[in-house]
Amino acid sequence: MSTIRWIISAAPEIFLLLAIAVGTILGRVKIHGFAIGTTACVLIVAVLIGQFGSFAFPPVLRVILFSLFVFTIGYRSGPEFFASLSLRTLAQVAMALVLGGTGLLIVLAFAFSFRLDPGTASGIAAGALTQSSVIGTASGALAQLGLPDDVLKQQEANIAAGYAVTYVLGYILTLLFVPFVAPKLMRVDLKAEAKKLEAELAGGEAPPAENLSYRKFQARAYLVSTAAGRSVKSIEEQIGSRTVVERIVRQGIDIEPHLDTALEAGDNIVIAGRTAALVAARPIIGNEIDADEILKAIPGNVIEVLVDNRKLHGRSLRDVAEQVGGNARGVFLRALTRMGREVPLSADTRVYVGDVMTLVGSTRNIERAAGNVGQILRTGDRADIAFLAAGIAVGLLAGLASIKVGGVALTLGGGGGALIAGLVCGWLRSRRPTIGALPPAAQQTLIDVGLGGFIAAIGLGNGAAAWTAIQAHGLMLVGMGLVITIVPLVVATLFAFYVLRMNPVVTCGALAGAMTVDAAVTGACEMAESQTPVLGVAVPYAVGNVILTVLGPIIVASTYGG
Repeated sequence: MSTIRWIISAAPEIFLLLAIAVGTILGRVKIHGFAIGTTACVLIVAVLIGQFGSFAFPPVLRVILFSLFVFTIGYRSGPEFFASLSLRTLAQVAMALVLGGTGLLIVLAFAFSFRLDPGTASGIAAGALTQSSVIGTASGALAQLGLPDDVLKQQEANIAAGYAVTYVLGYILTLLFVPFVAPKLMRVDLKAEAKKLEAELAGGEAPPAENLSYRKFQARAYLVSTAAGRSVKSIEEQIGSRTVVERIVRQGIDIEPHLDTALEAGDNIVIAGRTAALVAARPIIGNEIDADEILKAIPGNVIEVLVDNRKLHGRSLRDVAEQVGGNARGVFLRALTRMGREVPLSADTRVYVGDVMTLVGSTRNIERAAGNVGQILRTGDRADIAFLAAGIAVGLLAGLASIKVGGVALTLGGGGGALIAGLVCGWLRSRRPTIGALPPAAQQTLIDVGLGGFIAAIGLGNGAAAWTAIQAHGLMLVGMGLVITIVPLVVATLFAFYVLRMNPVVTCGALAGAMTVDAAVTGACEMAESQTPVLGVAVPYAVGNVILTVLGPIIVASTYGG
């Protein structure tokens, strides 16, 4: 034991990293398909390790770790958040606001009724509403109250205790509520409603599975005979399936394949499109030829494009195709993903800023089309560290500003400021792709390291006090957490379905998004036997991340008695 205490005093960072490592491993363990999650496991492991001694970490370490996490959350959600401020997505925004507002009112009601301190109130809000970032914004707000060190430390321990007790319960209840309880409240069969929605998206008939699958993009060469004298446009229209003439070689010379270009007998042409359409092209054009050289000049590609054109936000794929117009010629949509999940494809599927389109076609055509949709995601992009550091610095500076409410200074704190800065920087990046690169892999690393390190530091530094608080008030906190999780979900479900008249399938996805519980979307998709719940996730997720995060300073300001 003496050796452990010596290591704690000499190098506490070893245990911080150990808590992250062990907590991450435990968080990935699934029992009957359910996993507690990394954040909760890291905190629990850190609290338990914290029983071995007194850990002290410099405050600046926690500020930097949390700022990295919350800035990146804002950066990721920025384009979707600002795009959500439109009439087309107003209902989903309203539902997320109702859920967060109801949660805040219940937390404050418990705080005033049971005389909860700001730390405990913030902790149960963070856990029951499954938003870990509340821990950071509440801690930052408490740090600016000028509390004595021992009082501040106890308040942070209460945050950790409240979160540790209520998070797992809130997470499980959300997982169960979205696929099972919400449909019953709306008095619908989720599976039947999903089929209806798929039929609507398909134009009135339930689409067979193959309509949503991807057929391989190919390019083939033909010797023009029967097509002699006809224009490129007429050939493409007769073959159909959005097939495109990619190249014309006439007597060894390349001819630009404009729509009004007339083909001549003996031309070698390359047709690109779906396999089934190309097979049927021979009688229309002429015999297929083995022309490796001209085919090599047409490099096929599969490229992911991040949708950041706000004019496309909330519009159907049909509308998007019309708006992109001729620039979409020769480009095929292989998949549309939202929050990492594939969205069912049909002409009426709506696209939102932040979605990722997987486009297939020649490199030249895809790059032309991508310019009208968003920015190409290139795996080789490096993170713009200068932009990242400057953005966080500006956010921390903004977090110092405060407004007097009674005798309390209401402030966003460093965490809230970093979140706002992240939102703005993510939006700027979507408007000007040449600045602020932060690839998805780098984003996830910053989120995992930032949140994991911050939570571990909180747990280790306040382990003993947090464990005492759990033992003293654990059962009461569990009861409060249950109410704080369930009631907002019930109110939001009824409001969305009966007041906003949202589609019940979309409502289930929106509930999961507003609570920022990704796994609940999976549960809804499994219950519906369809991917359609994913259609409601993006906007509430972006709004929920912002609304729930700023609850920390609000709860502290409302419950602090001086």
